[in-house]
Amino acid sequence: MDNRIADITDAGQMYDVMSSYAGFDELEPGTGVPRFDAVVHFAAIPRILMTADNECYRTNVLGTYNVIDAALKMGVRKIVFASSETTYGICFADGEVKPDDLPIDEDHPTVPMDSYAMSKVCNEATAGSFQRPSGADIYGLRINIVFEPHEYQDNFSAYICMENYRLGDFFACIDARDLAAAVEACLRTDGLGYQIFNVSNDDHSVNLTTSEILERFYQGMPVKRALGERETLHANDRLKRMTGWRPRHSLRDCLDDPARA
Repeated sequence: MDNRIADITDAGQMYDVMSSYAGFDELEPGTGVPRFDAVVHFAAIPRILMTADNECYRTNVLGTYNVIDAALKMGVRKIVFASSETTYGICFADGEVKPDDLPIDEDHPTVPMDSYAMSKVCNEATAGSFQRPSGADIYGLRINIVFEPHEYQDNFSAYICMENYRLGDFFACIDARDLAAAVEACLRTDGLGYQIFNVSNDDHSVNLTTSEILERFYQGMPVKRALGERETLHANDRLKRMTGWRPRHSLRDCLDDPARA
């Protein structure tokens, strides 16, 4: 498959991409343009402070509308799109904001305070609005901060000690390989309609236990259930239960193998 470069904010380009060949090999049978089985939409301005705020919002909201609209009209029945942990209004907040309760699951209120989080909340509403009349499967992933394997080697020793810096992400993260596996699990799982899933690894990204995190940063906050001593506060139970996905990687691997830290 070849890379196609297109502007997601241009509806015409999205219709062209969804109705075009994906690579030169598809020309060989002489049977016309194949149809896509699924679309994974991760294209976006990925955070605040990269562009003007209104441009971040415009690109992400209009882009997601165009991608889903074009995909459905071209017969695609499975769409997986990137939402964000920022929708809960804690990451990128002006000042320290605490969640209503812990662990933070998909039923927690979405209360964004910035253009990026606003765009992701809007994208979730857009996806749900497209799903209802179409009956297609459209799944949104509220992705925590992503780590690639090389970053363990390069950055882990300093990163795991930055407890205060991790507060906005609930001390959670997701390994890029586990994120890819989450997408694959969503693509394999049919019939769920419209769903939103938190995506995070099973454990914390800092060198603290759950009880230490609760005592230091969330004292007196409601905790909805018993938590394991390394259990993530960005609850990933729904994705596991509904798709069979299981994360297999952890930043803590570096603690177990000091040569990697």
